[in-house]
Amino acid sequence: MRTLKMSLPAVLLALLLAGCATTFTNLTPQIQERNAAHQYPIEVSMDCSRQNLRWDTIRPRVVVGNQSYTMNPTPLMTNRWEACVPVPPGVAAVRYYYKFDFEYNAFGKPKPDSVVSPEYTLRIKGQ
Repeated sequence: MRTLKMSLPAVLLALLLAGCATTFTNLTPQIQERNAAHQYPIEVSMDCSRQNLRWDTIRPRVVVGNQSYTMNPTPLMTNRWEACVPVPPGVAAVRYYYKFDFEYNAFGKPKPDSVVSPEYTLRIKGQ
């Protein structure tokens, strides 16, 4: 009985973490050709097993350095977002990550939360 009491918090923590699994799929090519507008499309999908996530409150952003760019839903898709990010002439690569702010259902009123993706690199080839 004592062993059960001692292991119960660890089991509950494991279940809680398993219930919050978020998967990011970076749909952006790692290498893009330099273009005259110096704007490059970035696209991501996010899957979350969290049952209490309020999908209608998701506010995704792509973060490049200390700049943040709002992402828009991809037409006809429910879990994909896109944005264009500027890459100045002469810069050969930028590092970026995704940040998703959202609300989840909790006791009482919804509460805010966020998740962050791993970091990715976009390489620009050409002049």
